[in-house]
Amino acid sequence: MKFPVDAPKGSVIKAFKLLGFVTVREGNHIILERKNTDGTTTPLVLPNHRTINSSTLRSALTQARIDRDEFLDAYSKA
Repeated sequence: MKFPVDAPKGSVIKAFKLLGFVTVREGNHIILERKNTDGTTTPLVLPNHRTINSSTLRSALTQARIDRDEFLDAYSKA
């Protein structure tokens, strides 16, 4: 599957939820976080736009330490 160029916000958030993230709050940005098995928390910040462009999405994946293929798998199921 190709990496999404302008991914709909809803699909991106569903994919991150499938990867274990929960929405903490929404405003100008959407704040998500995931509780890890070692007790740490992984934060994730996305802009609250209708679509998320590919460079922003790649940065979010790097920030959350998520592999590109792992995200694409979850995104295809969202």
